[in-house]
Amino acid sequence: MRAEIISIGTEILLGEITDTNASFIASQLPQYGIDLLYVSQVGDNPARLEEVLRRAWERSDVTFATGGLGPTEDDLTRETIAKVLGEALEIDEEQERVVRAFFSRPGASGNMPERNLKQAMLIPSARAVPNPRGTAPGWWVEREGRVIAVMPGPPQEMTRMWQHEIAPELERRSDSILVSRTLKTTGLGEGTVDEMLSPLLSSVNPSIGIYARADGVHARISAKSPTREEAWDLIHPLEERAREILGPSVWGIDDDTLPAAVGRMLRDQGLTLALMESATGGSIASAITDYDGSSDYFKGSLVTYATEAKIELGVPAEIITMHGAISKETAEAMAEAARTHLHADLGIGITGIAGGTEVEDQPPGTMHIALADGSGIEYSHSRYYQGREAAKRRAVLQALSLLRRYLMSRAAGDVP
Repeated sequence: MRAEIISIGTEILLGEITDTNASFIASQLPQYGIDLLYVSQVGDNPARLEEVLRRAWERSDVTFATGGLGPTEDDLTRETIAKVLGEALEIDEEQERVVRAFFSRPGASGNMPERNLKQAMLIPSARAVPNPRGTAPGWWVEREGRVIAVMPGPPQEMTRMWQHEIAPELERRSDSILVSRTLKTTGLGEGTVDEMLSPLLSSVNPSIGIYARADGVHARISAKSPTREEAWDLIHPLEERAREILGPSVWGIDDDTLPAAVGRMLRDQGLTLALMESATGGSIASAITDYDGSSDYFKGSLVTYATEAKIELGVPAEIITMHGAISKETAEAMAEAARTHLHADLGIGITGIAGGTEVEDQPPGTMHIALADGSGIEYSHSRYYQGREAAKRRAVLQALSLLRRYLMSRAAGDVP
């Protein structure tokens, strides 16, 4: 099945927003055996939008379009599809009820602008696709063996519609299903993971691919079968063998994130964490608190750049004087100070140079990270620089990886 994606909106062409919708849809299509051949972006211009939609209708079996479903004059997707197919738009009574109900929900204004009635319009070849997160229903247009699936532009509306409405429809029509399990590792290089899993790489269905990502090296196991259940039956034995080989380096799967995985481990072990951050500016705290329930194990973060502030918070002045503010010893003292000051079981201290110029004979990207538990210190050090933001992201992952290794050792009984 040949597919095409069309992202609609002048704001995309102006660079005001990033087109994440197209990349999301593209990532979902392989599992349904759909071949993506074209991706287009087009502004809110009637002639150009008609040109792109007409071309897609003529050459693709299924077209996925996002955007242009709003109530304003420049939201032209419905009108243009109607023109391409030569069908008349009419207000659908059920959709009018749905749109009006959206404005009557608790917290809404209660007064629906009449302009929003265009969102209740359909053509004979279209059926409305529910959108509980917004006023704009999607469209599923089907005629002459071709399909146009139209979804709202806002990503939170589009992804929900995809997951609950579009994807199940595609699965019902698919002759084969491709499913994947991604094992996420830390502490191993791409070549190392590839070498470790080399006995499994000759497998065709399921197959294994190795990929370097920002949060570590991923091993993705994929299988194709007529049904999802049969595909998973193919994956499970190979996944078990891969896990045995990779061992404790596997920290998560699929959509897992390292902050969430570490948070679960802290909660399971009944431990609390405090931070003292320099160079990262609170980035580690932000990553940890992105998840519900983090207050169960996170005591807080002391963000400080000034030497005087570090001393006031419990970092001995003689350590900074002797070793410098950016050093292993200062990071260790910061970790202990954070633990003590915020009454936590564990403390992490990080000091370094996120960007700028060399400081204390250390280049930008230098990071010193320490973890204290009251009886000992774990330490990690790196020099990685591809810009300030990249250095901070790398430091966050390194700190979380250090914490994870500690928690793994503690769970295994290697740490008192």
